[in-house]
Amino acid sequence: MHITSNGIIDGHFADRYGKRGAQFNEHGMPTFSIPFSIHDAPEGAATFAIVLEDKDAYPVSGGFVWIHWIAANIERTDIGENESVLARDFVQGANSWTSMQGGQQSIELSSCYGGMCPPDAPHLYELTAYALDTRLDLENGFMLNELFHQMDGHVLAHATLKALYDAEKE
Repeated sequence: MHITSNGIIDGHFADRYGKRGAQFNEHGMPTFSIPFSIHDAPEGAATFAIVLEDKDAYPVSGGFVWIHWIAANIERTDIGENESVLARDFVQGANSWTSMQGGQQSIELSSCYGGMCPPDAPHLYELTAYALDTRLDLENGFMLNELFHQMDGHVLAHATLKALYDAEKE
């Protein structure tokens, strides 16, 4: 199994998926989500779950990895750009914009793609897709730990796609 995204150019996510984009919520969180495709999923995959995280945020976030997007019960292998806002056929969990560093945005406003805003340097973002043998019992607003608890014993395969997003435009 592997993941591709036409939103990545020369190893970098395009500007429109983060702080240099044009679509933000009322608190300034970028909401124009990245497109991706899952290829060569294993036989028996009933659904997919995804986690988009920024481990480079650890030093600037006060000691934690920044979660930009979590979603589950995805029943297709192609997700177009901005589907975090437009699609209604999968559930989305709370991202790190609910944290103190993210302005303690509500669970409702944070249960979607929360775009890339590295404050200090280019950060490496990791999109991991999990092929699951079941549908998960999750509702919009679920937390990352709930996702992993429910996925336990149901992961058939996983793949990670990595790309950078720069702090400032070069």
